[in-house]
Amino acid sequence: MLIVETIAKIRRLHFTEGKGIKTICRDLKLSKKVVRKVIRTGITEFTYTRTVQPRPKLGAWLGELNRL
Repeated sequence: MLIVETIAKIRRLHFTEGKGIKTICRDLKLSKKVVRKVIRTGITEFTYTRTVQPRPKLGAWLGELNRL
């Protein structure tokens, strides 16, 4: 997950210093997909929130665990 400081570094390197995506990827050790996403969007923070927490391994044992 990217933090605001990393996003600021990417934008600064691209827009003020004129570095290319590939160079930024090498310098900051990030993927090209991430760097492209930061440059093309105006979003300042990337977050992910899960709506449903799956529990496939506990599925068969949920009744027993609740009983205990």
